[in-house]
Amino acid sequence: MNIVIYTFSIPAGISCPFAVECKTTADKAWGFITDGIKQLYRCYAASDEARSPQVRAARHWNFDLLKHETEDEMFRRIQASLPKKAQIIRIHVSGDFFNQKYFNAWVRIAGNNPHILFYAYTKSLKYWIDGGRIPSNLKLTASWDNSNSFIITMKNLKYARVVFSEEEAAELGLEIDHDDSHAYGGDKSFALLIHGTQPKGTMAAKAKNTLVTDGVKHSYGRRDKQKRVERIR
Repeated sequence: MNIVIYTFSIPAGISCPFAVECKTTADKAWGFITDGIKQLYRCYAASDEARSPQVRAARHWNFDLLKHETEDEMFRRIQASLPKKAQIIRIHVSGDFFNQKYFNAWVRIAGNNPHILFYAYTKSLKYWIDGGRIPSNLKLTASWDNSNSFIITMKNLKYARVVFSEEEAAELGLEIDHDDSHAYGGDKSFALLIHGTQPKGTMAAKAKNTLVTDGVKHSYGRRDKQKRVERIR
């Protein structure tokens, strides 16, 4: 039996205040990609936005509605948009917690819906640490970045680290997650193999091509297991 995971997203890059190594944005109007100056690999979610005007429009719709609202307003809007049959919701296939109010709103959403398992990857560690008690049905995973690794280590946070090969994951002592099960179903840190479209000539692109050539599974999730919450109300 397939697990149906509902997903909610906002635009990559512009909603990610602490992204460095994965910093990527897709132009709202035309989807043109801009890579961050300290980027080590391109964010796969920005590439999705570049390819699909519909995906790009939905994510910007959500962000434009939320970004100027109060915590209470965000809470009410998101609560009204939750799918009635949802058992698992991934917060942000694209995007991140862009301010403390927004993070707090999702914490309240989880607390208000104990029958739903929520999970998210995040580099907004400041909001996580300053956000107080996290409900047991909200599973957070820190997205490893050399700019935030000291916080992850100091606070002993569960994390996910993008690696360029299976050998790199083994050297780090991390299991590789291929379907988000480590994110929503476990407490151990884990690795994610480089995926998505990568800039030509970069180490990330070469690593991705090697994975493809060697027949190594490097994609994540299955289309029949995920349903987008396209637009909030």
